[in-house]
Amino acid sequence: MTCKPFLLFPLACMCALAQTNTASTALDKIVQAKIQGFAGRVSIYAKNLDSGATYTLRADEPVRTASTIKLPIMVECFAESAEGKLNLSESLTLTQGEKVSGSGILQDLSDGDRLPIRDMIDLMIVLSDNTATNLILNRIGGNAVNASMAQLGLRQTRVMRKILGDRNDLKPVPSGITDEGAKPENKKWGIGRSSPHEMVIILEKLYRGELVNKNASQEMIAILKKQRDQDGMGRDMKDVDIAHKSGALDALRSDVGIIFSKRGPIAMAITVDDMPEANWTPDNPGNLLISSLSEILVDGLGSNP
Repeated sequence: MTCKPFLLFPLACMCALAQTNTASTALDKIVQAKIQGFAGRVSIYAKNLDSGATYTLRADEPVRTASTIKLPIMVECFAESAEGKLNLSESLTLTQGEKVSGSGILQDLSDGDRLPIRDMIDLMIVLSDNTATNLILNRIGGNAVNASMAQLGLRQTRVMRKILGDRNDLKPVPSGITDEGAKPENKKWGIGRSSPHEMVIILEKLYRGELVNKNASQEMIAILKKQRDQDGMGRDMKDVDIAHKSGALDALRSDVGIIFSKRGPIAMAITVDDMPEANWTPDNPGNLLISSLSEILVDGLGSNP
């Protein structure tokens, strides 16, 4: 007796679903074992951009972004360039009043120096330059970034304000706080809020050439591949391209990016927050955990070679 063809498709789907669930359960056990006893809260979303296989852990819960919010800011710059609202060759002037402490090099350069927005974007992503970020936000406005994220259907990803560094107030900083950031309940997020799932949505759209246009998406990925901070995602991987943006606060480490592994491109966003001690060495426990988790996720979500 032969099986009717229309019965084979549901059966095949059920088998594939069972295999996927088994793989997901196995991966979850490995992840849970890795984070067991870790002093901090871990949030993850990861996706194999070829096969569609995913792993989630608190993936839709909002998280503080730290400097990973600079990824949506870059997207807005390229979007406005495509619309003719922004010329990436336009120069921005560095002034003492705009310099802020923290990551980056512009805080140490001379007042009056001028750099094109394209170079400012590179500094913002590659060196996570805080001053470059603020100068860009002066030009495009954080509200514009938030409006674009909303148009993409992202409900969590929002810029709250410019970066303060050691400054105690925002008075010298024009347009420092966005409409979203002015809400009292959003002060706790610092410079930005997102979720691991939404960050991977952005990454996947970049990978597929769907943000702005194909050329702009490719250019943004090329910038992300130049990232200088290699303390977290993929830090021990050899001969693998990684396009990513990291973020750090006293109690937080975060990394969002695409690992172009031999087993497929794996997009992931990992946030570790609420760590009890500030540690600004490369071997911060959050960095080490993100590094280990990135390898686990590539192994668990990667397609068979």
